[in-house]
Amino acid sequence: MFGRWSKGGPGMARASEQWSISDGACSFKNVVARPTTKPAKKLKPARKQVKPGDVEKVETPQTGKEYNIWYNKWAGGDREDSYSNKTKSQTRCNIKRDSGLTRANITGMKYCCLFFARGCCPYGWECEYLHALPDPSTSLPDSSKDCFARDKFADYRDDMGGVGSFNRQNRTLYVGRIKETGNGLETEEVVMRHFKEWGVIERVLQYRSVAFVTYVSEFHAQFAKEAMACQSLDNDEILNVRWATEDPNPVQKVAEKRRLEVMGQEAIKARMDPRIVDAMRTIRALEDGDLLDDENMVMDAPEEPGAKRRRLDGEEKEEEAEEQEQPKPTGLLSADTLEGLKYFAEIRKRNGTQPAPPRQAPPPSQAGLGLADYGSDEE
Repeated sequence: MFGRWSKGGPGMARASEQWSISDGACSFKNVVARPTTKPAKKLKPARKQVKPGDVEKVETPQTGKEYNIWYNKWAGGDREDSYSNKTKSQTRCNIKRDSGLTRANITGMKYCCLFFARGCCPYGWECEYLHALPDPSTSLPDSSKDCFARDKFADYRDDMGGVGSFNRQNRTLYVGRIKETGNGLETEEVVMRHFKEWGVIERVLQYRSVAFVTYVSEFHAQFAKEAMACQSLDNDEILNVRWATEDPNPVQKVAEKRRLEVMGQEAIKARMDPRIVDAMRTIRALEDGDLLDDENMVMDAPEEPGAKRRRLDGEEKEEEAEEQEQPKPTGLLSADTLEGLKYFAEIRKRNGTQPAPPRQAPPPSQAGLGLADYGSDEE
């Protein structure tokens, strides 16, 4: 006959006493149960954001004779930035509610659905593209395409709209037509609250009705540009979201250049064999006479007392010697010009050619104008 008595709630490590009765003898045995872990949460299939007929297709009124497919507007008669030509989007994406599994998770497609970002994908889990935010750690198959598999161009459009350029990594969005609420800090918090849904934000610069939102990842900036186009914040405005031009701040230029260099070094290092990297580092250390630690990193060699002073004195003497060797300019010709003339003179001597004799001035003509030999005494 067996029985079990236990204490503890579900999901907790509990000790149970197992006892058995056999032939009148009773024995107890302590059994420690392992803590129960919660099963991993499975992703749900992506929901269909809209149903057929929910979105009304409104054609753009024809204001010209030719339709420009590059700017998506009629040529002539209208302005791209005109407030009246912009209509508020009928749908908006909700990442927590709309993201889920699609056929792309099975086929290995790495690009996101453009209509999912705009909140109007009617296919749901049957879609051939991802219904989730792009993963910054995942490299796309083609760097000349954005996260929606659209081809980039060599340069930006004049209005800084469209897909973008593959010649520059742009992580900053220009957001216009913002209706201010209170002071600038409140408006900046509103912009941060609405745009942080699409990725990690590095900084937000806001001034009056304009804001610049910089994301950590370029993929998140691409997704946010489509997700927030013609959307509103808290005051029912219609946002104008475009790519931002290059930051003129020299400090930011240097920081961006350094960031790209570090990214390139990390990408190259990730693809190289670590043994080759250690071997190259060891060879360079042997050539330079440096010391390496256990992790093959260059160590700072301890200097003897007075070694730094001697090294500085040696550098000063070398500079003085170089200054003494440089010839001082004399006359109208500089030192470099004299050295060049000497060099060409030596070349002529080696080739056995003599310098051409200087030209002599022609003798003055004896005839002259004949005014002195005029023999007439008449005036």
